[in-house]
Amino acid sequence: MWLIEPERIEDDRGFFARAWCRKELSDHGIDVDMVQGNVGYSHARGTLRGMHWQEDPFGEVKLVRCTRGAVFDVVVDARPHSETFLSWYGAELTADGGTMMLVPQGCAHGYQTLEDRSEIFYLTSQFYESSAATGALYNDPSVGIEWPTEVTVISDQDRAWPPLSERRPDASRRHR
Repeated sequence: MWLIEPERIEDDRGFFARAWCRKELSDHGIDVDMVQGNVGYSHARGTLRGMHWQEDPFGEVKLVRCTRGAVFDVVVDARPHSETFLSWYGAELTADGGTMMLVPQGCAHGYQTLEDRSEIFYLTSQFYESSAATGALYNDPSVGIEWPTEVTVISDQDRAWPPLSERRPDASRRHR
């Protein structure tokens, strides 16, 4: 998982920054080709979307940026054989800040809106494949995500995903 701070070139008009540059990321050891762009908009503060990913062979990398409002963006290692399985990291992404989160393949992704009328834009390295789409319970106690505010809106599907801990019977670790 990486947080990416775009380099801003500022003047009296505002700023310019690259939101995606394959060469710059490759220079830092991040080699990924993006094939699809998605937008997620939520009306109300406290809306939670997640935790989602696509199973192999349709596993995807995501590059997420908040384009309106503010969100608490979360990544959870959903790879059962990883040493960091069940580890999570969360960061506030804001439209004004411009920070982006790169979500590795095999990791669950979700976010909670911190303001009304918040929006994210994200690029993916794979096309959406409904048969590979999966998720994990947003409040799985074995993961222990510390959501910053009460969940006010959530889909029935996101409320019903199984706990991620069921993917590996010996999983009882929690990290941040």
